[in-house]
Amino acid sequence: MIKKLLPVFFLILASGTANAQRWTDAEFRRANTAATANYLTNEEKNIILYLNLIRIDGEKFYYTFLEDYFNTYNAKVKQYRNYNELRLTRNNPYYTSLLKHLKGIKNLPVFYPDEKLTVLSRSHAQDLNRNNLDTHESSNGDKFSKRLSRYFPNKAMSENIDFGYSNSLDIVCHLLLDCGVPSLGHRFNMLDQKYKLNTVGISIQPHPSYTWCAVMDFVALPAYTAGKP
Repeated sequence: MIKKLLPVFFLILASGTANAQRWTDAEFRRANTAATANYLTNEEKNIILYLNLIRIDGEKFYYTFLEDYFNTYNAKVKQYRNYNELRLTRNNPYYTSLLKHLKGIKNLPVFYPDEKLTVLSRSHAQDLNRNNLDTHESSNGDKFSKRLSRYFPNKAMSENIDFGYSNSLDIVCHLLLDCGVPSLGHRFNMLDQKYKLNTVGISIQPHPSYTWCAVMDFVALPAYTAGKP
């Protein structure tokens, strides 16, 4: 089943980058853990695909897909008067620190999607949209850990939220760069090795203030259950 679906996702990816050809079919197959997750949209599936490509070869992702994001982003913001403030530069400290972090990322365990976790991600993204919020807390005051613990008790967990993008590569690269976030918390969730995060829920939803929001929830499950329905 994955073999049949893989070319579809490869076309989505390759259409934005000539450098995609540097990745092998085997790497795409390994990264494409969400191929049969029919509860996800194609963009949500591609978020997981990109997350896994980062974990398979972080440095290669930096010089291929991140490079495409960098160039496309700068071309988009060139129309604005404050282009010099908005554009990404090669000496941006978040850009340069990312290469240092990605150089050590090679063949890490990949993320698997989970339907229950995705329902929680979707519920929070819809709550943010409905109430025009931009926080990890629900409109009723619940923290993300309380929301997730109802279904995943006593598990390591974390959450990323991105605002302003609906495109999978934009979302992933924006969070990976983590510009303006000194703790680099979003980046380290995606590169996690300490907490053994291996299961992910994804939802992209509209947002009244930012146009789009994307909620990305992570949980550490036992290896024998991760990726199983």
